Amino acid sequence: MTKPRIFIACDSKNPKVIKRIISQTKTNKLDIGYKIGLEFFTSKNGRNFISKLKKEKIFLDLKLNDIPNTCAATIHSLKDLKNILFLTVHINGGYKMLQEIKKASRKINKKLKILGVTVLTSLSNSSIKQIGHTKSINELVKKQASLAKLAKLDGIICSGHEAKLLKRICKRMEIITPGIRLKGDSSSDQKRVMYPKDAFENGATAIVMGRSITKGNIKNNIQKLIKSLKKINNEN
Repeated sequence: MTKPRIFIACDSKNPKVIKRIISQTKTNKLDIGYKIGLEFFTSKNGRNFISKLKKEKIFLDLKLNDIPNTCAATIHSLKDLKNILFLTVHINGGYKMLQEIKKASRKINKKLKILGVTVLTSLSNSSIKQIGHTKSINELVKKQASLAKLAKLDGIICSGHEAKLLKRICKRMEIITPGIRLKGDSSSDQKRVMYPKDAFENGATAIVMGRSITKGNIKNNIQKLIKSLKKINNEN
């Protein structure tokens, strides 16, 4: 039976908070990893703390987006962090940037998977029009996913709503969906949210959850998540 894969977003710059999140989300019912973002990575003790997480599955969410040489150099600067399994980059950086990032990643760590970020889950159709896009989110995400595939990225980041659209384009690629909430939770600053079970049914290979798990009683929230995914566990 395949366990649902969940990445817990550790959105803090305080190592003590992240240690608590890790210790309280341990369970044999789920395949748990931890998403570490730019806030913590660039904090005083961030990089050193990450290097010591030898037993955890680490998803480094840096969303790289710069000229190809700078991004490739950034990848090489991560060569000491052998415990990173996933790293995010913005697909909007273009084919050449994606190609150089993928090439550099193979040199430093063959296990490192590069994930292309499509449209952020905090954006809506009106938001992307404000920044100059004329296509709808669905059209834009399909175009971005095709580019990620062409550049031989290992997967994409998209909302659960677009996961269903991208299953055909992204065969054999990771489809990881953020903006996931438990029933009854606020969507907060996210525009395109979804429940865990629905995201997996739409084709997600993994989901990212933050505040729904880390706010309040973490252990209770993990149990709520397990209960909400029970049907998926039984089907697998």
